[in-house]
Amino acid sequence: MTEFGFIEQIRQLFAALPDQGFEGIGDDCAVLPVDGGEALVFTSDLLTEGVHFLRHATSARELGCKSLAVNLSDVAAMGARPVATLLSIALPKDTTQQWALEFMEGYHDLSARFATPLIGGDTTRSETGITINVTAIGRAPIDHLKHRRDARPGDRIFVAGELGASGAGLRDILAGRLHTPLADAHRNPAPQVDEGIWLGARREVHAMMDLSDGLASDLCHILDLSHAGAEIDLESIPVATGSDLQTAACGGEDYKLLLTAQAEAADRLAAEFRAQFGTPLYPIGRITAGNGLTWLRNGQPEALDWHGFTHY
Repeated sequence: MTEFGFIEQIRQLFAALPDQGFEGIGDDCAVLPVDGGEALVFTSDLLTEGVHFLRHATSARELGCKSLAVNLSDVAAMGARPVATLLSIALPKDTTQQWALEFMEGYHDLSARFATPLIGGDTTRSETGITINVTAIGRAPIDHLKHRRDARPGDRIFVAGELGASGAGLRDILAGRLHTPLADAHRNPAPQVDEGIWLGARREVHAMMDLSDGLASDLCHILDLSHAGAEIDLESIPVATGSDLQTAACGGEDYKLLLTAQAEAADRLAAEFRAQFGTPLYPIGRITAGNGLTWLRNGQPEALDWHGFTHY
């Protein structure tokens, strides 16, 4: 069974239960409307040693920072501001007190950067390896929240940064090249929190999510929920220095924002984004009224046999 097949089974199993006001499975975060026209958003991510990270290739401080970063990225993808987190961690008996302290220092450094307090969690022993679970809570005006289901035919598709650095960095790590710039990028993702909040306030932005599994996979979530198709110009995908086009499209864990925006306002949006953050929004394609994802090279459809990558 695939991960997403299992998620769909879970969604169907719990569909008949009362939602208690929550908008649940389907977006980067669950949503709970609160008073004053605002909403709280909730997300939770699990990192398991040997599946999501290699302990010998990642420092404790880097892992502490990354475990929080991937959750803050989900909050940002909703257009919300992070307001608190909870951390649960299971540590094997060979974990030193110094390792645990450095892990928490990394977690604290990113928490301090975004003024996001750690308000609770749990600690326990593991018999097999390190397991980390973070729950992040965000808050935003409810009309600022961005959903995967809201892409519209004619929308321009943007990514808010270069892609493929993390996937190329993973290749370096698996090859034993632990200290290259790309390996550093893989271990140290930078959540686009401020960018997500700014984009959340823009009405011309329709759908948004973060790129954790790769453009080729994540864009399909937007298309499925929006009942739409897309055309992606291969020449327009911004490939990070040292990476390649296939890795940029499929490598995952770049944690850049993927969004669709009203075509008539897209150029203005991109110009104002650059003025605000000093970095470009990269236009890579358009939403169509059809179904599925079409890759274009020089304006012509191209069939690509691209598969997913291993993520650490």
